[in-house]
Amino acid sequence: MVIRGLCRESAARKGIRSMGDMFRTKTNGKSGPAKGQHPRNGLISALDIGSSKVACIIARTEHGGLNVLGSALRESQGIRAGAVTSLDLAAQSIREAVEAAEDLADHRIQDVVLAVQCGQPRSVNTRAEGSAAGALINDSHLRVLLADAKRRCKEEGYENIQAAPTGYVVDQSRGISDPRGMYCDRLGVSVHAVAVRTGPLQNLRLAVERCHLTISRQLFAPYASGISALTPDEMSLGVTLVEMGGGCTSVCVFMDDVMVHVDSLPIGGAAITADIAKMLSTPLLAAERIKTLYGSALGELDSGGDLIEVPLMGEEGERGNDRVRRSILTRIIRARLEEIFGEIQARLMKSGFDVAAGRRAVLTGGACQLAGARELAAELLNKQVRIGRPQTFPGLAAATAGPAYATALGLLISGATSPPETTDPNPPAEERSPRRGFARWVTESLFS
Repeated sequence: MVIRGLCRESAARKGIRSMGDMFRTKTNGKSGPAKGQHPRNGLISALDIGSSKVACIIARTEHGGLNVLGSALRESQGIRAGAVTSLDLAAQSIREAVEAAEDLADHRIQDVVLAVQCGQPRSVNTRAEGSAAGALINDSHLRVLLADAKRRCKEEGYENIQAAPTGYVVDQSRGISDPRGMYCDRLGVSVHAVAVRTGPLQNLRLAVERCHLTISRQLFAPYASGISALTPDEMSLGVTLVEMGGGCTSVCVFMDDVMVHVDSLPIGGAAITADIAKMLSTPLLAAERIKTLYGSALGELDSGGDLIEVPLMGEEGERGNDRVRRSILTRIIRARLEEIFGEIQARLMKSGFDVAAGRRAVLTGGACQLAGARELAAELLNKQVRIGRPQTFPGLAAATAGPAYATALGLLISGATSPPETTDPNPPAEERSPRRGFARWVTESLFS
Protein backbone atom coordinates (compact mmCIF):
# COMPACT_ATOMS: atom_id res chain seq x y z
CA MET A 1 0.00 0.00 0.00
CA VAL A 2 1.56 3.29 -1.09
CA ILE A 3 0.36 5.24 1.93
CA ARG A 4 1.80 2.75 4.34
CA GLY A 5 5.09 2.54 2.46
CA LEU A 6 5.45 6.31 2.38
CA CYS A 7 4.25 7.22 5.81
CA ARG A 8 5.46 4.47 8.06
CA GLU A 9 8.54 6.45 8.85
CA SER A 10 9.52 4.30 11.75
CA ALA A 11 9.48 1.17 9.65
CA ALA A 12 11.38 2.92 6.88
CA ARG A 13 14.09 4.14 9.21
CA LYS A 14 14.37 1.06 11.35
CA GLY A 15 14.13 -1.04 8.18
CA ILE A 16 17.53 0.33 7.18
CA ARG A 17 18.90 -0.59 10.57
CA SER A 18 17.31 -4.04 10.53
CA MET A 19 18.29 -4.86 6.97
CA GLY A 20 21.80 -5.72 8.00
CA ASP A 21 20.53 -7.80 10.91
CA MET A 22 18.23 -9.73 8.64
CA PHE A 23 20.82 -10.57 6.01
CA ARG A 24 23.63 -11.14 8.47
CA THR A 25 21.36 -13.68 10.15
CA LYS A 26 20.86 -15.35 6.82
CA THR A 27 24.54 -15.29 5.98
CA ASN A 28 25.48 -16.74 9.33
CA GLY A 29 23.27 -19.69 8.71
CA LYS A 30 20.40 -18.82 11.03
CA SER A 31 16.95 -19.21 9.61
CA GLY A 32 14.34 -16.51 9.16
CA PRO A 33 14.42 -12.72 8.79
CA ALA A 34 14.43 -10.25 11.62
CA LYS A 35 11.11 -9.81 13.33
CA GLY A 36 8.81 -7.44 11.51
CA GLN A 37 10.81 -7.38 8.26
CA HIS A 38 9.26 -8.61 5.03
CA PRO A 39 11.76 -8.70 2.17
CA ARG A 40 10.44 -8.18 -1.32
CA ASN A 41 10.52 -11.13 -3.69
CA GLY A 42 12.00 -11.32 -7.16
CA LEU A 43 15.10 -10.12 -8.97
CA ILE A 44 16.92 -7.03 -7.78
CA SER A 45 19.62 -5.31 -9.84
CA ALA A 46 22.08 -2.74 -8.53
CA LEU A 47 24.09 -0.42 -10.75
CA ASP A 48 26.97 1.63 -9.32
CA ILE A 49 28.50 3.97 -11.93
CA GLY A 50 31.74 5.44 -10.63
CA SER A 51 34.66 7.34 -12.10
CA SER A 52 36.93 4.30 -12.10
CA LYS A 53 34.54 1.35 -12.30
CA VAL A 54 30.99 0.31 -13.21
CA ALA A 55 29.63 -2.45 -10.99
CA CYS A 56 26.44 -4.40 -11.65
CA ILE A 57 25.08 -7.03 -9.27
CA ILE A 58 21.98 -9.15 -9.83
CA ALA A 59 20.41 -10.97 -6.89
CA ARG A 60 17.24 -12.73 -5.87
CA THR A 61 15.52 -12.65 -2.49
CA GLU A 62 15.16 -16.20 -1.20
CA HIS A 63 14.00 -17.40 2.21
CA GLY A 64 14.46 -14.03 3.86
CA GLY A 65 17.94 -13.41 2.43
CA LEU A 66 19.72 -12.34 -0.73
CA ASN A 67 21.29 -14.80 -3.14
CA VAL A 68 23.65 -13.17 -5.64
CA LEU A 69 23.17 -14.63 -9.10
CA GLY A 70 25.74 -12.62 -11.00
CA SER A 71 28.10 -9.69 -10.56
CA ALA A 72 30.42 -7.91 -12.95
CA LEU A 73 32.92 -5.08 -12.90
CA ARG A 74 34.14 -3.05 -15.85
CA GLU A 75 36.47 -0.11 -16.19
CA SER A 76 34.56 3.14 -16.27
CA GLN A 77 34.99 5.32 -19.35
CA GLY A 78 33.34 8.63 -20.11
CA ILE A 79 32.80 9.37 -16.39
CA ARG A 80 34.68 11.96 -14.34
CA ALA A 81 33.91 12.87 -10.73
CA GLY A 82 30.73 10.81 -11.05
CA ALA A 83 29.47 12.89 -14.00
CA VAL A 84 29.14 11.84 -17.63
CA THR A 85 31.73 13.38 -19.96
CA SER A 86 31.01 11.14 -22.96
CA LEU A 87 27.58 9.57 -23.40
CA ASP A 88 28.83 6.97 -25.88
CA LEU A 89 31.72 5.77 -23.72
CA ALA A 90 29.64 5.82 -20.53
CA ALA A 91 26.83 3.85 -22.14
CA GLN A 92 29.33 1.33 -23.48
CA SER A 93 30.86 0.78 -20.03
CA ILE A 94 27.42 0.35 -18.47
CA ARG A 95 26.31 -2.03 -21.21
CA GLU A 96 29.41 -4.21 -20.83
CA ALA A 97 29.00 -4.49 -17.06
CA VAL A 98 25.29 -5.25 -17.26
CA GLU A 99 25.67 -7.84 -20.03
CA ALA A 100 28.47 -9.61 -18.14
CA ALA A 101 26.34 -9.77 -14.98
CA GLU A 102 23.34 -10.99 -16.98
CA ASP A 103 25.41 -13.79 -18.54
CA LEU A 104 26.56 -14.97 -15.12
CA ALA A 105 23.06 -14.73 -13.65
CA ASP A 106 21.41 -16.26 -16.75
CA HIS A 107 18.72 -13.58 -16.49
CA ARG A 108 17.91 -10.41 -18.39
CA ILE A 109 17.14 -7.33 -16.33
CA GLN A 110 15.02 -4.27 -17.06
CA ASP A 111 14.97 -2.26 -13.83
CA VAL A 112 17.98 -1.15 -11.80
CA VAL A 113 18.54 0.59 -8.49
CA LEU A 114 21.00 3.37 -9.36
CA ALA A 115 23.67 5.01 -7.20
CA VAL A 116 24.11 8.76 -7.76
CA GLN A 117 27.05 10.89 -6.65
CA CYS A 118 27.33 13.45 -9.46
CA GLY A 119 26.08 17.01 -9.59
CA GLN A 120 27.57 18.48 -6.39
CA PRO A 121 25.17 16.79 -3.90
CA ARG A 122 23.85 18.94 -1.08
CA SER A 123 21.36 18.67 1.77
CA VAL A 124 17.95 20.32 1.65
CA ASN A 125 16.05 20.43 4.94
CA THR A 126 12.41 21.47 5.26
CA ARG A 127 9.64 21.37 7.81
CA ALA A 128 5.88 21.21 7.59
CA GLU A 129 3.30 21.67 10.32
CA GLY A 130 -0.44 21.26 10.52
CA SER A 131 -3.33 21.52 12.91
CA ALA A 132 -4.72 18.19 14.06
CA ALA A 133 -7.36 19.70 16.39
CA GLY A 134 -7.10 16.82 18.83
CA ALA A 135 -7.59 14.12 16.20
CA LEU A 136 -6.16 10.59 16.28
CA ILE A 137 -3.29 10.61 13.77
CA ASN A 138 -3.39 7.98 11.03
CA ASP A 139 -1.71 7.20 7.69
CA SER A 140 -3.70 9.69 5.63
CA HIS A 141 -2.76 12.56 7.96
CA LEU A 142 0.93 11.72 7.62
CA ARG A 143 0.60 11.42 3.85
CA VAL A 144 -0.75 14.96 3.61
CA LEU A 145 1.94 16.33 5.94
CA LEU A 146 4.81 14.57 4.17
CA ALA A 147 3.54 15.69 0.76
CA ASP A 148 3.54 19.30 2.00
CA ALA A 149 7.10 18.98 3.34
CA LYS A 150 8.45 17.36 0.17
CA ARG A 151 6.90 20.08 -1.99
CA ARG A 152 8.98 22.58 -0.02
CA CYS A 153 12.24 20.73 -0.80
CA LYS A 154 13.16 22.88 -3.77
CA GLU A 155 16.55 24.24 -4.78
CA GLU A 156 16.93 26.22 -8.00
CA GLY A 157 19.01 24.34 -10.55
CA TYR A 158 18.90 21.16 -8.46
CA GLU A 159 16.74 18.04 -8.45
CA ASN A 160 16.07 15.83 -5.44
CA ILE A 161 17.12 12.21 -5.79
CA GLN A 162 15.80 11.05 -2.42
CA ALA A 163 13.92 12.45 0.57
CA ALA A 164 12.82 10.99 3.90
CA PRO A 165 11.46 12.26 7.23
CA THR A 166 13.99 12.70 10.01
CA GLY A 167 11.55 13.17 12.90
CA TYR A 168 8.10 14.30 14.00
CA VAL A 169 6.93 16.85 16.54
CA VAL A 170 3.70 16.09 18.40
CA ASP A 171 2.57 19.33 20.05
CA GLN A 172 5.77 20.29 21.93
CA SER A 173 7.27 16.79 22.08
CA ARG A 174 10.19 16.22 19.71
CA GLY A 175 11.96 13.07 18.63
CA ILE A 176 8.78 11.14 17.81
CA SER A 177 9.54 8.34 15.39
CA ASP A 178 5.96 7.32 14.58
CA PRO A 179 3.05 9.57 15.66
CA ARG A 180 0.29 7.33 14.34
CA GLY A 181 -2.25 6.47 16.97
CA MET A 182 -1.46 9.57 19.03
CA TYR A 183 -3.79 12.46 19.84
CA CYS A 184 -2.41 15.95 19.26
CA ASP A 185 -3.34 19.54 18.42
CA ARG A 186 -0.30 20.35 16.22
CA LEU A 187 1.76 17.90 14.22
CA GLY A 188 5.05 18.70 12.49
CA VAL A 189 7.62 16.80 10.43
CA SER A 190 11.22 17.46 9.37
CA VAL A 191 12.37 16.12 6.00
CA HIS A 192 15.91 15.77 4.67
CA ALA A 193 16.44 15.57 0.91
CA VAL A 194 19.54 15.04 -1.23
CA ALA A 195 19.65 17.42 -4.19
CA VAL A 196 22.04 17.31 -7.16
CA ARG A 197 22.43 19.55 -10.19
CA THR A 198 19.85 18.77 -12.84
CA GLY A 199 22.17 18.62 -15.87
CA PRO A 200 24.64 15.95 -14.63
CA LEU A 201 21.75 13.88 -13.25
CA GLN A 202 19.88 13.92 -16.56
CA ASN A 203 23.04 12.91 -18.44
CA LEU A 204 23.59 9.99 -16.06
CA ARG A 205 20.01 8.85 -16.55
CA LEU A 206 20.38 9.16 -20.31
CA ALA A 207 23.47 6.96 -20.30
CA VAL A 208 21.54 4.28 -18.37
CA GLU A 209 18.46 4.56 -20.60
CA ARG A 210 20.63 4.13 -23.70
CA CYS A 211 21.27 0.61 -22.43
CA HIS A 212 17.50 -0.06 -22.46
CA LEU A 213 17.28 -0.01 -18.68
CA THR A 214 14.67 1.61 -16.44
CA ILE A 215 15.69 3.27 -13.17
CA SER A 216 13.36 1.95 -10.46
CA ARG A 217 14.89 4.17 -7.77
CA GLN A 218 17.98 6.29 -7.22
CA LEU A 219 19.97 6.65 -4.02
CA PHE A 220 22.89 8.79 -2.91
CA ALA A 221 25.94 6.51 -3.14
CA PRO A 222 27.27 6.98 0.44
CA TYR A 223 23.76 6.42 1.79
CA ALA A 224 23.73 3.03 0.06
CA SER A 225 27.22 2.30 1.41
CA GLY A 226 25.98 3.10 4.91
CA ILE A 227 23.17 0.58 4.58
CA SER A 228 25.64 -2.22 3.88
CA ALA A 229 28.63 -1.22 6.02
CA LEU A 230 27.36 0.55 9.16
CA THR A 231 26.27 -1.14 12.37
CA PRO A 232 22.91 -0.36 14.03
CA ASP A 233 24.66 1.35 16.96
CA GLU A 234 26.68 3.59 14.63
CA MET A 235 23.59 4.75 12.77
CA SER A 236 21.75 5.36 16.02
CA LEU A 237 24.46 7.14 18.03
CA GLY A 238 25.95 9.11 15.15
CA VAL A 239 28.57 8.40 12.50
CA THR A 240 30.25 10.14 9.57
CA LEU A 241 30.65 7.96 6.48
CA VAL A 242 33.31 8.98 3.95
CA GLU A 243 33.02 7.37 0.51
CA MET A 244 36.43 7.62 -1.19
CA GLY A 245 35.88 6.97 -4.88
CA GLY A 246 38.11 7.43 -7.88
CA GLY A 247 36.80 10.83 -8.96
CA CYS A 248 35.19 12.27 -5.86
CA THR A 249 34.98 11.89 -2.10
CA SER A 250 31.44 12.02 -0.70
CA VAL A 251 30.33 12.41 2.90
CA CYS A 252 27.11 11.64 4.70
CA VAL A 253 26.19 11.87 8.37
CA PHE A 254 23.79 9.48 10.12
CA MET A 255 22.09 10.26 13.44
CA ASP A 256 19.14 8.54 15.12
CA ASP A 257 18.99 5.97 12.30
CA VAL A 258 18.52 8.54 9.51
CA MET A 259 20.78 10.47 7.17
CA VAL A 260 20.87 14.14 8.14
CA HIS A 261 23.70 15.69 6.10
CA VAL A 262 25.54 15.15 2.79
CA ASP A 263 28.48 16.76 1.01
CA SER A 264 30.95 15.96 -1.77
CA LEU A 265 34.46 16.91 -2.91
CA PRO A 266 35.54 16.60 -6.56
CA ILE A 267 38.78 14.89 -5.47
CA GLY A 268 39.37 11.16 -5.17
CA GLY A 269 41.83 8.36 -5.70
CA ALA A 270 42.44 9.37 -9.32
CA ALA A 271 43.94 12.66 -8.10
CA ILE A 272 46.51 10.70 -6.05
CA THR A 273 47.43 8.67 -9.13
CA ALA A 274 47.77 11.86 -11.21
CA ASP A 275 50.01 13.42 -8.54
CA ILE A 276 52.32 10.40 -8.63
CA ALA A 277 52.44 10.45 -12.43
CA LYS A 278 53.31 14.18 -12.52
CA MET A 279 55.85 14.20 -9.70
CA LEU A 280 57.68 11.04 -10.82
CA SER A 281 57.27 11.61 -14.60
CA THR A 282 55.70 8.19 -15.09
CA PRO A 283 52.68 7.06 -17.15
CA LEU A 284 49.28 6.94 -15.42
CA LEU A 285 49.05 3.15 -15.62
CA ALA A 286 52.47 2.81 -14.00
CA ALA A 287 51.53 5.39 -11.35
CA GLU A 288 48.41 3.39 -10.46
CA ARG A 289 50.47 0.22 -10.15
CA ILE A 290 53.08 1.97 -7.99
CA LYS A 291 50.37 3.40 -5.76
CA THR A 292 48.76 -0.01 -5.33
CA LEU A 293 51.98 -1.93 -4.65
CA TYR A 294 54.08 0.56 -2.69
CA GLY A 295 51.80 3.45 -1.77
CA SER A 296 51.23 4.47 1.84
CA ALA A 297 50.21 7.59 3.73
CA LEU A 298 52.47 6.70 6.65
CA GLY A 299 56.16 6.04 6.96
CA GLU A 300 59.51 7.79 7.13
CA LEU A 301 59.22 11.10 5.27
CA ASP A 302 62.74 12.44 5.79
CA SER A 303 64.77 9.26 5.55
CA GLY A 304 64.53 5.69 4.42
CA GLY A 305 66.63 3.76 1.97
CA ASP A 306 63.90 1.74 0.22
CA LEU A 307 64.06 2.31 -3.52
CA ILE A 308 61.34 1.56 -6.04
CA GLU A 309 61.54 1.19 -9.81
CA VAL A 310 59.67 3.91 -11.70
CA PRO A 311 59.12 3.64 -15.50
CA LEU A 312 59.79 7.03 -17.06
CA MET A 313 57.32 8.61 -19.42
CA GLY A 314 58.41 8.34 -23.07
CA GLU A 315 61.74 6.71 -22.25
CA GLU A 316 62.93 3.34 -23.51
CA GLY A 317 65.96 1.11 -23.12
CA GLU A 318 68.52 1.74 -20.39
CA ARG A 319 67.01 5.11 -19.51
CA GLY A 320 63.48 3.72 -19.35
CA ASN A 321 63.48 3.32 -15.56
CA ASP A 322 64.44 5.40 -12.60
CA ARG A 323 64.81 4.63 -8.90
CA VAL A 324 63.28 6.85 -6.26
CA ARG A 325 62.99 6.65 -2.51
CA ARG A 326 59.80 5.20 -1.20
CA SER A 327 59.60 8.13 1.22
CA ILE A 328 59.08 10.45 -1.77
CA LEU A 329 56.06 8.40 -2.82
CA THR A 330 54.73 8.54 0.74
CA ARG A 331 55.12 12.31 0.82
CA ILE A 332 53.15 12.69 -2.44
CA ILE A 333 50.29 10.49 -1.24
CA ARG A 334 50.13 12.03 2.21
CA ALA A 335 49.92 15.58 0.84
CA ARG A 336 46.84 14.77 -1.23
CA LEU A 337 45.11 12.81 1.53
CA GLU A 338 45.77 15.64 3.98
CA GLU A 339 44.03 17.97 1.54
CA ILE A 340 41.01 15.66 1.25
CA PHE A 341 40.55 14.96 4.96
CA GLY A 342 41.35 18.55 5.89
CA GLU A 343 38.63 19.86 3.58
CA ILE A 344 36.16 17.29 4.92
CA GLN A 345 36.88 18.41 8.48
CA ALA A 346 36.49 22.09 7.54
CA ARG A 347 33.12 21.44 5.92
CA LEU A 348 31.90 19.36 8.83
CA MET A 349 32.86 22.14 11.23
CA LYS A 350 31.04 24.70 9.07
CA SER A 351 27.88 22.59 9.06
CA GLY A 352 28.10 21.83 12.79
CA PHE A 353 28.20 18.06 12.32
CA ASP A 354 31.84 17.61 13.31
CA VAL A 355 30.76 17.39 16.95
CA ALA A 356 27.03 16.64 16.66
CA ALA A 357 27.67 13.41 14.76
CA GLY A 358 29.95 12.00 17.44
CA ARG A 359 33.52 10.73 17.22
CA ARG A 360 32.93 7.82 14.90
CA ALA A 361 33.84 7.73 11.19
CA VAL A 362 33.75 4.93 8.63
CA LEU A 363 35.67 4.87 5.33
CA THR A 364 34.34 3.10 2.25
CA GLY A 365 35.24 3.11 -1.44
CA GLY A 366 38.26 1.81 -3.30
CA ALA A 367 40.61 4.66 -2.36
CA CYS A 368 40.21 4.02 1.38
CA GLN A 369 42.17 0.77 1.00
CA LEU A 370 45.40 2.73 0.58
CA ALA A 371 47.76 1.87 3.43
CA GLY A 372 47.72 4.47 6.17
CA ALA A 373 44.51 6.19 5.00
CA ARG A 374 42.63 5.08 8.10
CA GLU A 375 45.28 6.34 10.52
CA LEU A 376 45.64 9.68 8.72
CA ALA A 377 41.85 10.14 8.68
CA ALA A 378 41.68 9.50 12.42
CA GLU A 379 44.38 12.13 13.00
CA LEU A 380 42.86 14.86 10.82
CA LEU A 381 39.17 14.23 11.52
CA ASN A 382 39.77 13.71 15.25
CA LYS A 383 37.54 10.63 15.22
CA GLN A 384 37.72 6.91 15.73
CA VAL A 385 37.96 5.54 12.20
CA ARG A 386 37.44 2.09 10.75
CA ILE A 387 37.29 0.67 7.22
CA GLY A 388 33.70 -0.20 6.33
CA ARG A 389 33.42 -3.66 4.85
CA PRO A 390 29.99 -4.66 3.55
CA GLN A 391 28.29 -7.84 4.59
CA THR A 392 28.56 -10.81 2.25
CA PHE A 393 25.86 -12.90 0.62
CA PRO A 394 25.65 -16.39 -0.86
CA GLY A 395 26.91 -16.38 -4.42
CA LEU A 396 29.00 -13.23 -3.99
CA ALA A 397 32.57 -13.57 -5.21
CA ALA A 398 35.25 -12.85 -2.64
CA ALA A 399 36.77 -10.23 -4.96
CA THR A 400 33.57 -8.16 -4.78
CA ALA A 401 33.24 -8.17 -0.99
CA GLY A 402 35.55 -5.25 -0.15
CA PRO A 403 34.91 -1.57 0.66
CA ALA A 404 34.82 -0.71 -3.06
CA TYR A 405 31.54 -2.62 -3.40
CA ALA A 406 29.75 -1.24 -0.35
CA THR A 407 27.57 1.00 -2.53
CA ALA A 408 26.39 -1.73 -4.90
CA LEU A 409 25.60 -4.11 -2.04
CA GLY A 410 23.75 -1.37 -0.18
CA LEU A 411 21.61 -0.79 -3.27
CA LEU A 412 20.70 -4.48 -3.24
CA ILE A 413 19.72 -4.42 0.44
CA SER A 414 17.61 -1.31 0.00
CA GLY A 415 15.88 -2.72 -3.06
CA ALA A 416 15.18 -5.97 -1.24
CA THR A 417 13.78 -4.58 1.99
CA SER A 418 12.09 -1.26 1.35
CA PRO A 419 9.69 -0.01 -1.34
CA PRO A 420 10.72 2.99 -3.48
CA GLU A 421 8.17 5.19 -1.69
CA THR A 422 10.29 5.28 1.47
CA THR A 423 12.87 7.56 -0.19
CA ASP A 424 10.80 8.94 -3.07
CA PRO A 425 11.54 12.69 -3.30
CA ASN A 426 8.27 13.46 -5.05
CA PRO A 427 5.00 14.08 -3.18
CA PRO A 428 2.48 11.25 -3.65
CA ALA A 429 -0.35 11.76 -6.06
CA GLU A 430 -3.39 13.16 -4.32
CA GLU A 431 -6.25 10.72 -3.94
CA ARG A 432 -9.84 11.84 -3.94
CA SER A 433 -11.57 11.03 -0.70
CA PRO A 434 -14.57 8.70 -0.99
CA ARG A 435 -16.20 10.57 1.88
CA ARG A 436 -19.06 12.96 1.30
CA GLY A 437 -20.65 15.81 3.15
CA PHE A 438 -19.49 16.73 6.64
CA ALA A 439 -17.09 13.75 7.01
CA ARG A 440 -15.22 14.71 3.82
CA TRP A 441 -15.00 18.35 4.91
CA VAL A 442 -13.45 17.32 8.26
CA THR A 443 -10.86 15.09 6.51
CA GLU A 444 -9.81 17.68 3.92
CA SER A 445 -9.59 20.58 6.36
CA LEU A 446 -7.70 18.72 9.09
CA PHE A 447 -4.35 20.32 8.24
CA SER A 448 -5.61 23.66 6.96
